[in-house]
Amino acid sequence: MKFCASSGGGEELEAAFTSLSINGRDRTDPPLPDVGPPVPPRPSETDRPTDLPHILIAMRKLREGILGSRRHDSFAQRAYMFIIQASILTRQWESYQAPLLHLLHGIHPHTPLSRSELRDFVGYRILDLACRQNDLVEAYAVQQSFKQNDRRTAAVLKALVHDDWPKFWRIRRAVDGYQRALMEPAEERVRMHALKCLGRGYMSADKAFVERSADARWEVMVRNGVGWQLQENGTVVIRKPKPK
Repeated sequence: MKFCASSGGGEELEAAFTSLSINGRDRTDPPLPDVGPPVPPRPSETDRPTDLPHILIAMRKLREGILGSRRHDSFAQRAYMFIIQASILTRQWESYQAPLLHLLHGIHPHTPLSRSELRDFVGYRILDLACRQNDLVEAYAVQQSFKQNDRRTAAVLKALVHDDWPKFWRIRRAVDGYQRALMEPAEERVRMHALKCLGRGYMSADKAFVERSADARWEVMVRNGVGWQLQENGTVVIRKPKPK
């Protein structure tokens, strides 16, 4: 709670939590695509590199205490909501899935979430299944079970089912920080499919078009293994004609 208070609110808090996950990420991971200008570092992001382990331990102890006392009241509900959202922003997938299931199936029947809260947290569950676990069948089953009618969540499912990468990129720019974090594991799958489609359908293409299709800068794609050639005139040679 001290960390949240010192980090401000809204986008500032999201950036602070995200910076904690970046500090803990394996530096050998492939670079993420550049989707916008970098967020300027806040003092809280750079001066407290050990905050994430302490926060995760505190959240785990709090969750264990609530489970041990079998609480299903408003305090338990709010604590679980905080734990889930903080874990999503820090990309700590193992720390949020069990709390999310307990919130929906253990606490909600006793202390119901509001309509908007239920929509949001069921949406988190659907996006996790579809994007991180790549289980579209179960994602649709959860959507039907809770009668979820969130248009953005439905649009993500439809984009993944139809391999519609332009729609996937548009939705990702429109969602909030929690949904964007949950969509992140599917980005590389969508990007690879887009590049394969370009490889089958084009001999060459403008660099800007390739970057829009992959939603990544050309330099990032090259570092991640794309072997196409960039000409001086800005044209990307995808395939060369076979000699007759």
